[in-house]
Amino acid sequence: MSNMKDTINSLIDTIEDFLKIDQDAVDWDTKPAPDKWSKKEIVGHLIDSAQINLQRFVRCTYEEDFKLKYAQNEWVTAQQYQGADIKEILDLWILLNRQIIRVLGYYPANRLQVSYDGDATHTVEWVADDYVRHMRHHLALIG
Repeated sequence: MSNMKDTINSLIDTIEDFLKIDQDAVDWDTKPAPDKWSKKEIVGHLIDSAQINLQRFVRCTYEEDFKLKYAQNEWVTAQQYQGADIKEILDLWILLNRQIIRVLGYYPANRLQVSYDGDATHTVEWVADDYVRHMRHHLALIG
């Protein structure tokens, strides 16, 4: 379980570090190109990632090899992040990640190697670690 504890601590640190940026200095709304996400939409994408991964983590506590599809561009468009208030977006992102931290903190040790989507490499431990890597990649684009 120490690997999961390290992942949880890394997730906590990543969130705390990001929240230290000067949010008022960030241009949240400008899209670098018509087909690229604004920084607000990047955080929205991280919300979507949190939602889909929270489902994975929860479902892997009691089931295996289920299918869970995620179309990232369609989710960002459907959720209308571009028109939302950045404070609400950040609050939702924080709350979803607190729930993920709670779920992972009490994860059944005998379920850490469970996989989903028929891919044995996508275990709960791998997905949790990848979730943090993915988050860091996108947050680096913001500031």
